[in-house]
Amino acid sequence: MDQRNGKRTGARAGARAGRRAGAVALLLAAGMVLTACGAGGSSDGATADKRSGARPPQGTTGDGKGAPDAVAPDQGRPSEASGDQAEPERAAPDYLSTFALDVDTASYGYARSTLGNGTLPDPVNVRPEEFVNSFKQGYERPKGNGFSVTVDGARITTGKGSGPSDWSLLRVGLATKAAPPSSERPPASLTFVVDISGSMAGPGRLGLAKKSLNILTDELRDDDSVSLVTFSDEAETRLPMTRLQGNRNKIRDAVEAMEPAQSTNVEAGIMRGYEESVKGHRKGVNNRVVLLSDALANTGDTNADNILERIDSARREYGITLFGVGVGSDYGDAFMERLTNRGDGHTTYVGDEEQARKVFVDQLPAHIELRARDAKAQVAFDRGNVKQFRLIGYENRKVADEDFRDDSVDGGEVGPGHTVTALYAVRLREGASGEVARATVRWLDPKTRKASEESGSAQTGTIDGRLWDGESQRLQVAAVAAYFADTLRGGDLPGAPALRELASRAGKLADETEDSSVRKLATAIGQAEALRNGTEPEGGGDEGEGEIG
Repeated sequence: MDQRNGKRTGARAGARAGRRAGAVALLLAAGMVLTACGAGGSSDGATADKRSGARPPQGTTGDGKGAPDAVAPDQGRPSEASGDQAEPERAAPDYLSTFALDVDTASYGYARSTLGNGTLPDPVNVRPEEFVNSFKQGYERPKGNGFSVTVDGARITTGKGSGPSDWSLLRVGLATKAAPPSSERPPASLTFVVDISGSMAGPGRLGLAKKSLNILTDELRDDDSVSLVTFSDEAETRLPMTRLQGNRNKIRDAVEAMEPAQSTNVEAGIMRGYEESVKGHRKGVNNRVVLLSDALANTGDTNADNILERIDSARREYGITLFGVGVGSDYGDAFMERLTNRGDGHTTYVGDEEQARKVFVDQLPAHIELRARDAKAQVAFDRGNVKQFRLIGYENRKVADEDFRDDSVDGGEVGPGHTVTALYAVRLREGASGEVARATVRWLDPKTRKASEESGSAQTGTIDGRLWDGESQRLQVAAVAAYFADTLRGGDLPGAPALRELASRAGKLADETEDSSVRKLATAIGQAEALRNGTEPEGGGDEGEGEIG
């Protein structure tokens, strides 16, 4: 494997060197012409992190903002350009956008909790894709175990009451088949790694973790198995892998015996958790480590990458995935997200017993089963029709374009009944007509590791309708969530409404859809507006929730 990767890396390096030499010659010949034409930059020029598929977005400053727009040079389709006059294709933006799928929703849940407590969320913890993926979108489901692909959109208005602009929102929607009834799912072998450090003593932390585990103990089947590991300054196995049948009271007793202790050594907890998961590994079942923590690591190795490196062989050899459940008003969101992204899993945030029941009962199969491993998406924009595009969010999930079909590069893990939405701000060329973009999703079968792909596309007519008060209420909900997140982190998306208008639109959509989660979104936006204006926020702080479907 190392030799093959070395050859591939060498070949790419040689190709890049050749391209650099050509680019230098072009710059010398073109002189200041390129300076006049060169607004923007390519979205995918950096080398991927081969282990995670992630890489630093170009043009970022570490403040949570995304890469600059990908900008098309003022030229026709490549086939129409003269070889003597046009830039070579490699010197222009590549018109490809590639990223690992992400079903996390913790960023939105934690933001709502923070706003409910009277504080604006830290922009660095705001990830727009997790806001968007917290809401139902109603995509058509596939008949098999792969993905359906929906590509649509609408035209953005430049302001309230204004006409359409040359910017549109493009929505790429991916969905897996709904989860089977609980009685039909494969058995689960779950290792719970529970934080009992001093910071977990506060309200809504260890007590909520206990309630969550008791709810789950009632929900799991007799043929499921659980083990329990706790950690503070050190890790301890409280319960080895144990079948539920005949042992539910024993499991509850182990849960109730947990009490807050000292510091937070996440490294020790995860390493012991994976050891127990390997010991209790069962073939043909869903083997998963479930981490319940406020993720405020302060002892041991506090680097997420280093921690995952130590259990990498167990993760790969045994196919053990990591599900992170965040709790607490002070929560290490970025740390937990990094752990689960690198641990072939995902995160959610639980703020109260109602949300715990939703996660561990209603959405249980989606959190412990897998429909797809190492899933990636690639969107190819038509050069003749698209002038600019910007992916909203997914900055830490970017994948190098050339690695889309490299199945050794890590992607995202997706369970049954999940949907993944990616929104793009797209600026069309004048007179654009025909295909705007084609989206392709690639994934590995969790059991056979066989790769599959599915694609869908959108035409200019598909994204020409009005966004606001348009035909698709769910697209509008996604847009409100994306604009809200972008505003919280100080972004500048085209056509962004003010928070007051966003709250009003969310309230109207809540009435139209009769969806309580959209009503809570409207409340959160109103709280953010009040905090920004220095007035008292209205309403209480109900906690975040992710939507499956």
